[in-house]
Amino acid sequence: MGNNIEKMLQANIKSVGVEWLMFMRNCFLYFWGSIDPIYFTCSRLTYIVGPNQKRTLLRARLTKYKGAKMVLSDGTVIEKDDLLVKIHLHNVKLLKKLSEQSNDMKRAVIIYHSVKKAMPSLATYIENHAEQERVKGIIGITNLSKGGKKLGFEEKALQNKFYRIFKKITLFPISFLTGKKSIKPVYLFMSKGKLLMKYGNRC
Repeated sequence: MGNNIEKMLQANIKSVGVEWLMFMRNCFLYFWGSIDPIYFTCSRLTYIVGPNQKRTLLRARLTKYKGAKMVLSDGTVIEKDDLLVKIHLHNVKLLKKLSEQSNDMKRAVIIYHSVKKAMPSLATYIENHAEQERVKGIIGITNLSKGGKKLGFEEKALQNKFYRIFKKITLFPISFLTGKKSIKPVYLFMSKGKLLMKYGNRC
């Protein structure tokens, strides 16, 4: 009898814990959704849109690279002040897609296919950009890198210790909301040539 009561109590505590976590995640998501338009404006991002003008999961802006020298697999060399297109996942949109999924594998599949679907539109964005001749490639920083290699990205470590700590802090919300237990930010690179070869002229 005592064991049954103890098991019931443990189950109730676990249930309350899960409900509380879901409540906190929903509050966090609501808050994030409220400030996202301000962030979007201040960060000078542009929506990457598909052929039907529907917004994809990606947003982007031009940036000058400030990290250590990188040599990509196709021989492209990325050095300080090279012009890149920095890509950002639309985290609020992503989290709404993932909100009904508790299985990590299914979440990873959703992210993979959402990004893959957006890549041809990103290629078109770069092809039509006024600075496309100067752009050497694309860059992202993420803690959700599973599947990146299949998409054509190359993972590179963040060399600067302080920047790595800073990115861990800024990536905490998305890691918390997606249930990631560890935060290990990495660069994702792809040369412009590889992007256009793999995804160009599909839109």
